Amino acid sequence: MEISGKNVLITGSSRGIGLGIAHAFAGQGANVILNGRSSIPAEVLESFADYGVKVHVVLGDVAKQQDARQMVAKAIELAGSIDILVNNAGITKDGLALRMSEDDFEAVLKVNLTGTFNMTQAVLKPMTKAKMGAVINVSSVVGLIGNAGQANYAASKAGVIGFTKAIAREVAGRNVRVNAIAPGFIESDMTAVLSDKIREAMLGQIPMKRFGLAQEVADVAVFLARQEYLTGQVIAIDGGLTMQ
Repeated sequence: MEISGKNVLITGSSRGIGLGIAHAFAGQGANVILNGRSSIPAEVLESFADYGVKVHVVLGDVAKQQDARQMVAKAIELAGSIDILVNNAGITKDGLALRMSEDDFEAVLKVNLTGTFNMTQAVLKPMTKAKMGAVINVSSVVGLIGNAGQANYAASKAGVIGFTKAIAREVAGRNVRVNAIAPGFIESDMTAVLSDKIREAMLGQIPMKRFGLAQEVADVAVFLARQEYLTGQVIAIDGGLTMQ
C-alpha cells in the first residue's frame, strides 16, 4: 500500500508509542487522526506542523463500543476514509494474581482487548466495502511469554494476538490485512524512572543489551501498512528477547 495521502487512525496517540507511530506515518505523507480519551495537548498537534499533512482529532474511550463507533464515523467524516487503523491504546494495572482485584483484571482487558475489538469492528465495514485497508494491533512480548505481576496485561495482549489471527482470516478475501506488533522493553516515561538495579536486570534479559525506541516500533507499523501480501502475523520487536 502506498502510504502517502492515506488516512491513518491511531488510538492512544497523545504520547509514547502511539505518538511515535503517528509521526512515522506523517513523515511518509499520511494524514493522521489522533485519539485520546478527553483531549490532545496543543503541543502534540503543533509537533505535526512541518509534515504538510492533515491532522484530525477524535476523542473517546475505545473500551466503550458506542464511543468507538462514533470515533470511526467522525474520522471518516473529517478525513473521508480510514485506510489504516492502529490499535495502540492500552493500560496496565499490575499486581500479583493472588492479590489482584477482579476490577483491575477486567479493566485492563476492557481497554486492551475489548477496545481493540470495538475499533476493529467499527472500521471493518467501510474497509471491506472498499476492498482495501490495514489494521495493525499493538500487542506485547508479555502476551507471548507472560510476566510475573501482569496476569491481566498478559491475558489482554495474548488475546490481541489471537484476535489478530482470527480477523485476518475473516477479511483476507476482501483485501484487508490484519497484523500485530509485539514490542519488548521500550524507552518510555515508565522505564525512565526505574532504578539502575531494575534496568540492569531487564537489560540482562535482552540479547541486544538495550531498550528499544518508540521510533523503532513505529517503523514496524509503517512496514506492516505497506506490505500487501502480509497478514495474520505477529512481529516481535524486542532486541531478541523472545527469539526461538
